[in-house]
Amino acid sequence: MIRKQFLFLAILATVVTGCAINPVTGQREITLVSESRELDIGRKNYGPSRQMQGGAYTIDKALTAYVQSVGKKLADVSDRRLPYEFVVLNNSTPNAWALPGGKIAVNRGLLLELNSEAELAAVLGHEIVHAAARHGAKGMERGMLLQGAILATGIAISGNDYANQVVGAAQLAGTLVTQKYGRVAEQEADTYGMTYMSRAGYSPKAAVDLQETFVRLSKDQRQDWLSGLFSSHPPSQTRVEANRRTAHTLPDKGVMNAAGYQQVISGLKKVQPAYKAYDQGRKALSRHKLAEAKALARKALSIEPREAQFHALMGDVAFKEKHYPKALTHYNLALERNDSFFYFYMQRGLTGMEMKDLQGAKKDLRRSLDLLPTAIAHNALGNIALKEGDRMAATRHFRTASGSDSESGRQATRSLIRLDLPNNPQKYLKVKPSQDSRGYVSATIHNTTDIAVRDLNLLIRYQDQQGKMQETRRNVPATIAPGKAVSISLGIGPIAGTSALD
Repeated sequence: MIRKQFLFLAILATVVTGCAINPVTGQREITLVSESRELDIGRKNYGPSRQMQGGAYTIDKALTAYVQSVGKKLADVSDRRLPYEFVVLNNSTPNAWALPGGKIAVNRGLLLELNSEAELAAVLGHEIVHAAARHGAKGMERGMLLQGAILATGIAISGNDYANQVVGAAQLAGTLVTQKYGRVAEQEADTYGMTYMSRAGYSPKAAVDLQETFVRLSKDQRQDWLSGLFSSHPPSQTRVEANRRTAHTLPDKGVMNAAGYQQVISGLKKVQPAYKAYDQGRKALSRHKLAEAKALARKALSIEPREAQFHALMGDVAFKEKHYPKALTHYNLALERNDSFFYFYMQRGLTGMEMKDLQGAKKDLRRSLDLLPTAIAHNALGNIALKEGDRMAATRHFRTASGSDSESGRQATRSLIRLDLPNNPQKYLKVKPSQDSRGYVSATIHNTTDIAVRDLNLLIRYQDQQGKMQETRRNVPATIAPGKAVSISLGIGPIAGTSALD
């Protein structure tokens, strides 16, 4: 008993690394993720997180600069110095998030819902506290304690169109973006975020107004809000009242700047009908309504021809129609307008495959992987490698893609099995011998895979009645369906027992 206790304590000691003072709350905490590790996680995952959430909004650079200037004012008065970064994402869902290390994003869709610069400051201040108070890192630490080991990757993620396609280390980025904070963390983010607003000269009352708006929208059950900010930052009347009490304790210089904010987002409001048409077009495409999707893409382009996403939608419709040269034209137009988004490279690479331009396809697919590793691109590169006779490269790509719970991941898994099964049939096929009452032997072969298997050859070793080892082979004439089994007579017998079979 003493020995077991000692072992448990020894393992625990390797996990609990130390204590530190939280720079925001001033409380002493156990820390499992060092600051250098925290900064490294944020730096490495910021790019993939932005890619899977739509990429940067590139049409209005002045809008991004404005958001960054507001964020900098708040970061300068925060309680923790971090390499803060702020980006506007090209996503219609009202949402904002922070990664460890101060990497912060706000969606285009959320900016349209805010009324003033002070409300923007309330959103950014809240996210700054999540980073400064180590809420994301503490969430990872809870996971580490539950796992008893290291940060887990490969966790299912949601909240964006590409979530189930992400593979490898980038899966961690999705879990960081979509993680839900506890009640205490949300309360801290509200309270200290308002403190930073006050220090930066904004009216903390804007945070009260913002929470009241959020509560009202949550009662309306608006789907875009439910899938965005509300999923990770649930509003409540309790939070409204808490914010109101906090506001009474803070200096209020009264800066709201509603007029200035509305001027800055006026361009975004002007093109909002284009993004509404685009979002509807994406839904139509997902329902295979190609004519409707094309009409909506054209409507979006007539309003804002500079948006690369609109050209990509036109390309996707043409790809579905198997008009590959037309699809290629639209993906080229998308990349001319924005050459930093993985999806455009990935789709152009898939188009290149259909047009037999394997070298161009490989270049584009690899570039897409540099920006965001996906099962689609790895599966496609695996298929190209097969065509080129490079089974080792094909196996590597298929194995990576198989880590995704998506159709591309399942396709890659099937391809991987086809490559591996001839060399390691025992991994996928279970053989069970049996005897009838006369001692003659049959075999039941169970196919544990989700692909049909045929042209099997059984090697049977057995001990005959004289005690000598014999060896024979039998072809299995039947095709074994996925998950099914067949039984065949081996033409061997009588023998002493199935235990004599190998």
